[in-house]
Amino acid sequence: MGRVPVAVVAAGGLVGGYGVARWTGKRPLGGVALAAAGAVAAREWRRRGGNAAAAGLSAAYVAAFAGSHPLAKKVGAWPAVFTVAGGMAAASWAVTRRERTGA
Repeated sequence: MGRVPVAVVAAGGLVGGYGVARWTGKRPLGGVALAAAGAVAAREWRRRGGNAAAAGLSAAYVAAFAGSHPLAKKVGAWPAVFTVAGGMAAASWAVTRRERTGA
């Protein structure tokens, strides 16, 4: 069985974190899911792209989470979450599609 692409982990963390919070009614539990996926993704971003890539993509992950809130007021919660998750997946893929050379 192959590894899960880091872009899927990042997008899944945003979608899964919101889903857990919504379906359990416990926002902190959703935050745990969001943070866990973010930590796994950050480790892989660092491995594939180095420290700068990991820092930039981690900042984008947090910004996607934060940005989904005002976006949800305009388009609804699930569309907002899927929009930022798609953007995060695209950014992750673009930065890490090739492994670092010489690492």
